[in-house]
Amino acid sequence: MGKPTRYWLDLFTLQTWEEFEAAGANVSGFRESREKIASKISIGDQLVCYLTGLSRFVGLLEVKSECYKDDSKIWESDPFPTRFHVRPLVVLQPETAVPVMELRKHLSFFKDLKFPGAWAVYFRASPVRLKESDAAVIVDAIHNASKNPVLRPFDRPKFKARPQPIESKIGQVIVPDKEETAISLKGIQKDESVHKEMQHLLLRLGSEMGFDVWVAKNDRGKSWNGQTFASAFPIPDQLPLQFDEATNRTIELIDVLWFKKNAVVAAFEIESTTSIYSGLLRMSDLISMQPNINIALYIVAPDERRSKVLSEINRPTFSKLDQPLSSICRFIPFSSLKEFVRKHDALLKHLKPDVVASDELSESCLLEGV
Repeated sequence: MGKPTRYWLDLFTLQTWEEFEAAGANVSGFRESREKIASKISIGDQLVCYLTGLSRFVGLLEVKSECYKDDSKIWESDPFPTRFHVRPLVVLQPETAVPVMELRKHLSFFKDLKFPGAWAVYFRASPVRLKESDAAVIVDAIHNASKNPVLRPFDRPKFKARPQPIESKIGQVIVPDKEETAISLKGIQKDESVHKEMQHLLLRLGSEMGFDVWVAKNDRGKSWNGQTFASAFPIPDQLPLQFDEATNRTIELIDVLWFKKNAVVAAFEIESTTSIYSGLLRMSDLISMQPNINIALYIVAPDERRSKVLSEINRPTFSKLDQPLSSICRFIPFSSLKEFVRKHDALLKHLKPDVVASDELSESCLLEGV
């Protein structure tokens, strides 16, 4: 009997996957810094291909050579010189690829999470050897998707626009250039009307789903469609929290909170300004003061600010936290929130809480490696 097949995670962005296919789909590569672990891959092993950002498994490749070095151009973003000749076994279209969240009940990296989004840390670099149990689930799902494809459309330009991380001593980070930072600090005033609309939608969604809700203390008297938040929703006068004073003051200024039995389960910061800073700093303060806190965090911002949100949340100042902010905070575009509430309007009370972390509504802020 031959040795059992070993499976390795192989990360691609939407762009590098398309470049891989355009080059003939017969060479896969990894960063030079991953050469040591890549050298453990053997002929006959299989690479499980995963699209970062989109968070979907898109194919299986059989390794046909030993590891070799080559920097001939295949990819624009990086030479990925640690390479293997491969043979495609299953190749899905990104639209029919398998969402990792659909497999979460069966995968080990979703078990006993220390904080929301911790599973995504597993997808920060490749290659990584998969556990046999995880590989069996993923490989079976990929083969099934090939035989019985399910179309899951997505906005291609959106995912191609994700900024690329760079390596640092604390891991992968984003360092915005000087011009981008200068533009972001011009202090453009946020659109109060849109901001209040987003607050109202989040308050309604949380309330309908059975959560107690809270609006930022200084926004209680604000109104949407002629009705104040405090009169439209059963918002308590005080938060039922038992943190220290500094933490309480931070939490009570977050735009929208959902809580259950006195415990905050989700926090939403709405950023209509170009800078994106204030909400991220408030969330950073929160997890710095309460490092063991287990709250789902969300930044809600205009669709056109997607790249800016991802760049800022992956700055070194947020990446060096014990819980990197990008791994526990997800991004909700304004259009996604409005469409989600409109689409599920009559069924909101029947939705489960984890739907908010699904790809239908929110996006990962983790710049998974390649």
